[in-house]
Amino acid sequence: MRISEQSRTTRETSVQVRLNIDGSGQADVDTGCGFLDHMLELVAVHGGMDLYIRSCGDQQVDDHHLVEDTGLVLGRCLLEALGDRAGILRYGMALIPMDESLARCVVDISGRPWIEERMTFSSQRVGMFDTELVLEFFTALVREARITLHLELLYGKNTHHQIEAVFKAFARSLRMACQKGSDNKIPSSKGVLT
Repeated sequence: MRISEQSRTTRETSVQVRLNIDGSGQADVDTGCGFLDHMLELVAVHGGMDLYIRSCGDQQVDDHHLVEDTGLVLGRCLLEALGDRAGILRYGMALIPMDESLARCVVDISGRPWIEERMTFSSQRVGMFDTELVLEFFTALVREARITLHLELLYGKNTHHQIEAVFKAFARSLRMACQKGSDNKIPSSKGVLT
């Protein structure tokens, strides 16, 4: 099974993540940020992976460090759990509605970190959550997981729905890209994904 456990502690945050790519969609998440917990639970359920996360941080400042570092440690888990990536499909994409909102995500488990995004949310906050932190989370995850990620919010009105569509699209496309194919080859003409 493709499993990883990683932790990171700084003067700003403490983050522990356990990931099982081949899980059943179980989530046990507590970051101290309710909206982030909700989004990470969606990643587990729609990504078909088991996810345990405990994060705490300097939320008296704001949620920035907590969100970024959680993405960073989750990215490290993905990198380790995928190993040499032999046999994976490598590419995944999803077009996901959430009521009036529609998001598209395309993933390449390439070994090359890159994020391209087209996301403009209707408001700057969902409850106490700053919507600019969505990009911070995915940027940190991409950098550490060494994946290429294209995220688009195509349209929508309700900011909660918009962000939920983005996270669900990410989860579904990642699930597809991580799937094992019919052989155990590295899916690259170079013979390596780095």
